[in-house]
Amino acid sequence: QVQLVESGGGLVQAGGSLGLSCAASGHTFSGYAMGWFRQAPGKEREFVAAISSSARNIYYAEYADSVKGRFTISRDNAKNTVYLQMNSLKPEDTAVYYCAAGVRGLTVDRGSYGYWGQGTQVTVSS
Repeated sequence: QVQLVESGGGLVQAGGSLGLSCAASGHTFSGYAMGWFRQAPGKEREFVAAISSSARNIYYAEYADSVKGRFTISRDNAKNTVYLQMNSLKPEDTAVYYCAAGVRGLTVDRGSYGYWGQGTQVTVSS
């Protein structure tokens, strides 16, 4: 069993930055790939970014095309925390952002993740 709690959401103007954190507790963290998804009202939850578990201290990351070059996912296994640094924010980034865990390999498929946080609201104004 894994519990995930997101934090760091808020209101920011277009072009600004925001950093999200996801604190994990439970039996496993370092062995899981981790993901960030987002969901706007009336739309399905969509992939944002994912980061692999470690292999000889090497991490791999994947990003949705819409956020490449602007968002950075990272993790600190010692703190059981995954981060999403969001720069150059746009109004279309407005959504509830969710942290996800429970998969061994990197994937963009939300159905592959077994554990989800409660979500944190990110609102970008123009």
